[in-house]
Amino acid sequence: MSRPVTPTEDWWTAILWIADDGGLVPFVELAPAAGPPPDPPLARLGPALAGGLSGLILEDAGRLQIRLGLVVPPEDPERPWRCPAVVRAAFRWEPARAATLAPNALASEVLTAFRRAIEGLGHR
Repeated sequence: MSRPVTPTEDWWTAILWIADDGGLVPFVELAPAAGPPPDPPLARLGPALAGGLSGLILEDAGRLQIRLGLVVPPEDPERPWRCPAVVRAAFRWEPARAATLAPNALASEVLTAFRRAIEGLGHR
């Protein structure tokens, strides 16, 4: 994970990725053994990540304040799993909950939720 920053409007942003000895891991290697599902990886990763951070993410007008985007889009939009597992993440935190966590603890929560969400990609 990159060093988190809060550039504007209290959005906490960071880059999250999966790498091994060979470099960045593509999402397709994290997909179920039967092959990647038709929906893009962020469609599965987003809800899992939001669930892992339940209670920490601010809800505004009925919407959780989480944004995910690919850093490197797939070359072929029809094959969304064939790109590196590198995600730009932004969150607005529930103020009372975030105030009780040190910055390192908050980053640890994000890393743990991201790891679990990534592990869950292969189990669906």
